[in-house]
Amino acid sequence: MARSTPSSIGLVAILSIGLVVPSAVAIDGPLASASVSFGQWQTDPPLDRFPNLSDRLRNVHQLIPSQVTVKAGGAVNFLIGGFHQPIVYADGTLPTDIDTNKTTPSTGIPLGAALINEDVNRIYRGQDPSRQPMLTATPNGPVSQDRVEVVNFPKPGMYLVICGVRAHFVDDGMFGFVRVLP
Repeated sequence: MARSTPSSIGLVAILSIGLVVPSAVAIDGPLASASVSFGQWQTDPPLDRFPNLSDRLRNVHQLIPSQVTVKAGGAVNFLIGGFHQPIVYADGTLPTDIDTNKTTPSTGIPLGAALINEDVNRIYRGQDPSRQPMLTATPNGPVSQDRVEVVNFPKPGMYLVICGVRAHFVDDGMFGFVRVLP
């Protein structure tokens, strides 16, 4: 009996670790992260952006896909192409809940573009898209504003994601959702 006690304790310890470890590393599996294209560059007709041309009129103002799913603790990679600003609102927020009259002006190039500044239920607001590193003016507008912003979603729910550039949200319907599973 004395021999079975240490073996039983060892077995219980191994089983306990087995129950704890998967929950700690489960986020490394499926649904750990998702990617959303936040604006896309058109290729028809062909677009040559070399040596860093950003023709803002050739950008598609959409989130693709419009809904992604991750597990709680996962992240969404917002792959931003062009002049866009990701803003995330808390679980249950709808596009109609956003007061688009609350704005703040962009502070770089272009100066004074209306950016949505609705802070009710806002849990994340991305960078001012006019203030990207090494941004310089050209006759066709600013040089590349392409970047990636990675946002963590620790709690289950359905989160609204919008483009904070007022015209993109209001005129183009640029929004989507992040569904976070337990």
